[in-house]
Amino acid sequence: MALGRNPRMEGRRPSSSSYCSTVTLVLFVGLCMVGIWMMTSSAVVPVDITTSEAKSDVKSQVQTDMPFEDSSGDVPEGQTKAESATDNNDSWGEGSSEASTDQKLSDDQTVDFQEEAPSKGNVGTRQGSDDASPAQTYNDADGNQGQGSIEDVEEGVVTKTDATQDPFENGNNGHNPTEPSVDDKQQSENEKKSDSEDKFDAGNTEGKVEENQEIKTEKKSVENRKNEQTESGSDAGGESDGMQDVNIDAQIEEKVDEKQAEETVSSSVDKIDNQFREQNSSTVFHDDAQVETLNETNSQNGAWSTQATESKNEKKAQETISSRKITGFSWKLCNVSAGSDYIPCLDNENAIKKLRSTKHYEHRERHCPEEGPTCLVPLPEGYRQPIKWPVSRDKIWYFNVPHTKLAVVKGHQNWVKVTGEYLTFPGGGTQFKHGALHYIDFIQEILPGIAWGKRSRVILDVGCGVASFGGYLFEREVLTMSFAPKDEHEAQVQFALERGIPAISAVMGTKRLPFPSLIFDVVHCARCRVPWHIEGGKLLLELNRLLRPGGHFVWSATPVYQKLPEDVEIWNAMSELTKSMCWDLVTTKKDTLNGVGVAIYRKPSSNQCYDSREKNDPPLCQESDDRDAAWNISLQACMHRVPVSPAERGSQWPERWPQRLEAAPYWLNSSQMGVYGKPAAEDFRADYEHWKHVVSSSYLNGMDIDWSNVRNVMDMRSIYGGFGAALRDISVWVMNVVPIDSPDTLPIIYERGLFGMYHDWCESFSTYPRSYDLLHADHLFSNLKKRCKLLPVMAEVDRILRPEGYLIIRDNKETVAEVEEMARSLHYEAKVGKSKGKEGLLWMKKTTWRPTESGANAAAATTTARASSTS
Repeated sequence: MALGRNPRMEGRRPSSSSYCSTVTLVLFVGLCMVGIWMMTSSAVVPVDITTSEAKSDVKSQVQTDMPFEDSSGDVPEGQTKAESATDNNDSWGEGSSEASTDQKLSDDQTVDFQEEAPSKGNVGTRQGSDDASPAQTYNDADGNQGQGSIEDVEEGVVTKTDATQDPFENGNNGHNPTEPSVDDKQQSENEKKSDSEDKFDAGNTEGKVEENQEIKTEKKSVENRKNEQTESGSDAGGESDGMQDVNIDAQIEEKVDEKQAEETVSSSVDKIDNQFREQNSSTVFHDDAQVETLNETNSQNGAWSTQATESKNEKKAQETISSRKITGFSWKLCNVSAGSDYIPCLDNENAIKKLRSTKHYEHRERHCPEEGPTCLVPLPEGYRQPIKWPVSRDKIWYFNVPHTKLAVVKGHQNWVKVTGEYLTFPGGGTQFKHGALHYIDFIQEILPGIAWGKRSRVILDVGCGVASFGGYLFEREVLTMSFAPKDEHEAQVQFALERGIPAISAVMGTKRLPFPSLIFDVVHCARCRVPWHIEGGKLLLELNRLLRPGGHFVWSATPVYQKLPEDVEIWNAMSELTKSMCWDLVTTKKDTLNGVGVAIYRKPSSNQCYDSREKNDPPLCQESDDRDAAWNISLQACMHRVPVSPAERGSQWPERWPQRLEAAPYWLNSSQMGVYGKPAAEDFRADYEHWKHVVSSSYLNGMDIDWSNVRNVMDMRSIYGGFGAALRDISVWVMNVVPIDSPDTLPIIYERGLFGMYHDWCESFSTYPRSYDLLHADHLFSNLKKRCKLLPVMAEVDRILRPEGYLIIRDNKETVAEVEEMARSLHYEAKVGKSKGKEGLLWMKKTTWRPTESGANAAAATTTARASSTS
């Protein structure tokens, strides 16, 4: 064997006694050769008495985990199981049976995971690494390698990771994230064949690299010491070497264990931190049955005649969206004279100035800007979270609606008073200054057949003021749609909404109200200042369109009980008009406590009176006139015939409340196809069961929503009202909005004792800012993308949603991701999400954040979203 020159041996001189004996010399040379042989051989293959399994453990402990890859060296098994349970509970809560049974994702499913970037610019990985590279290697469920990409959204708000391996295995498929899979073990064995093949993942921190280098350096140092001891020619020979090897390896193992312990603590802390971030700011799409949706059909028969054919537009919209990428937004405050009370379609000053006349309250009607505003409405100074219902019925924070004019003008009638930092509502009104509840019971006394909360369930209150009438009718199980214009009685509807009472801003002017025909059990007007008798009774005929056959009109106004010349003239005109409309005057009575009188009329339930009139005035409407058409339709001075066929809607009175809530309307026949493709009645029941299941197992128990803070709820795209019906046992009311391009199912919603209205979500809603505690959007945004831009829609959502309010979105995952990105730019807190197939569920919470910069006008806020092709 050729021996290399050893510099450590050059300085050694043999002792004089070594020359005394030839035998001693030969023996010494032999020992030296053995020592040199051991030195050169250990430089090639280090002495190692540990087993291959032990070496595998050391290797996995020292090496940093690959992204989206499981490791056995992060945390102890018991701790991991506890963290796994924490992940599950934090996502949806133990109370969700749906979340606990259907939460599993398939191993090959692709899921988009968005996570807020932590402070200091570092992007935390699921394993707790502090840094991440733009491109990372990962293994999919089959052990194949691929590339994961990380795209940082502007301002470092969102990090989006795409990978073909499911990053949410923890707690979802029974796989412990700290136990290596078979593929992982095989890969680890292959990597152990040579130290020269060791590679560190791009996501490792510099600290871990230095620690591993430290271990390798110490190994090398120990090996050098072993060589020096071997060359010393100890007579102990192999036995001594063997003991030294054991001690040396024990030192190495101890050092590795020490580093492993440090990594375990660090990894545990990082994992807890990541779990916290995921819970509070990340979208985690879990596979769950809660995301199941009832597939809608394009049925064109019966009540769904207004549904448009959408397949061609949908394909084009999807291709457009998939080729674009939104990377940032720039929001500004609306710079308008209305300030924090801005309603875009009612405060369009430029359009109002161009009106030729305001005789019929045209200036109080909707005049929407051509481009929907993308600015944000500021908060009133000193705004606080609204007082909870039912206390809010009696008092609200003054700074939330800082208006005092009504307190000055109507304070003596007990509308509203200023009491310190509160606005208080004694429950009075112009016609019931001693309290709405007494007034409500007075009506019941003079007409027992009105049967509040049983026969009469859904009513319309015209010119509602601060809506105390509707607010106290809740005690009688009556749901009231209150409305009043945005006029000199500043913020009266805003007062109502802040109190937790349903109301909208609307006026009886030149257009039909946004409701279908024959839906209200009772219509009420207490000094509502509407000239019913003029111009052929056009405005009263609009109420006739809305009132059910056999329904009542309750009119409390000075002409009923005063004898002033003007009042007498109006009473005579009303008497003539109502008689020609075939309305029966059921009763008139004066309330001695309030000193006011009430007249109650009843609409006919047959056409006999219409056919026997001597004079056709007001005339019957043409058969071609659609009485249910209500969006931007001009008023007409005519009456529609009463439906009398047993299968026709309006020919029978609905079942009594609460039975009517669950009963399919009698006029939904088996030959009519429902929205979801089943026979209409069966479709109705399936929808109700679906929403009862989703609400009970997910919304009420699975989401971290404080329902005690929720009062005003809107279903932005309602079908049969199933979502609202499923919430009947908690103290909320639901505004069911049926978009104008959706199936016209609003009559069904009213038939079951709920309420709602038509609306076009490409325009602003007729309500004040900060009106709703919770907005629910079921496949709304994906439908809107075919007709209008989503950015103004999101600005409108932000306008009507209260700070600390909730937004629940159910849509395809692509649309959910778009909405989430916009919401994150508004500083909404993304709580949690689920997915199943192509469907996604996301809920978010609005914060009190507002931009500091104001736009030049209402539409001045601009988006800096850069559209770039992904081709």
